[in-house]
Amino acid sequence: MALSLAISPCPNDTFVFDALVHGRVPGAPAVEVTYADVDVTNTAAERGAFDLVKVSYAALPWLLDEYHLLPCGGALGRGCGPLVLTRGDRTDLSGATVAVPGERTTAYLLFRLWAAEQPPARIEVVPFHEIMPGVAAGRYDAGLVIHEARFTYPRHGLTALVDLGEWWEGDTGLPIPLGAILARKGAVDPVEAAAWIRESVRQAWADPEASREYVLAHAQEMEPDVVDRHIGLYVNEFTADLGEAGFAAVEALLGRAADAGLVPQTSSSRATAWTS
Repeated sequence: MALSLAISPCPNDTFVFDALVHGRVPGAPAVEVTYADVDVTNTAAERGAFDLVKVSYAALPWLLDEYHLLPCGGALGRGCGPLVLTRGDRTDLSGATVAVPGERTTAYLLFRLWAAEQPPARIEVVPFHEIMPGVAAGRYDAGLVIHEARFTYPRHGLTALVDLGEWWEGDTGLPIPLGAILARKGAVDPVEAAAWIRESVRQAWADPEASREYVLAHAQEMEPDVVDRHIGLYVNEFTADLGEAGFAAVEALLGRAADAGLVPQTSSSRATAWTS
């Protein structure tokens, strides 16, 4: 029986999972892939829809009863945080309507922590690809963006009001936890799943050209140089192993959010993960 896997079509995910998806990981089962934005996978994971699934770290408090957090394969790092973009010379968000990519995304959770003392007037959940054009056209006063938008937002005539990654790192000294890989309890052994993913990551780094066609086919019309910068930023040492700093970042994010009443209290993420 094929293993069901849900990831985004973004270059970091397709790069990391190429070998697993295409049957080049010894001992791993066949994989049936669904590609979807993380806001979609966050919701699907609540229904237990997939055996392995990429979700936002911000969604973990609603998911850890049914899933193991794997210590590899996700997106966590430094200098890769979400941006709040505006048009013109706006210096704050008072009275603003802000477009965000999902209510349980890590980007939005970081935004809520940052904007706690001066929240905007209105939030609208908008498909990610519509956020920058919407801000540029004046439909929204600001937009919360992630991933390749770090490299492309100037083309839309937009300005970064704040880099939430810089804010988070400056405040905590920790990397930014963005996307996690979960294994559904009772459906897939987390030790085996982590080994498959680590081997897929190893192969991706050993021969980047092997995944090139697959990555570009799902890259949503990104230019090759943007694809390369995207992979270079989001696929890093934390992709192979969260390690102490990675788990500390996850626990700090969820702990702060719970203390602020933004997410349910949850047990330590480390206690629910296979960390060997």
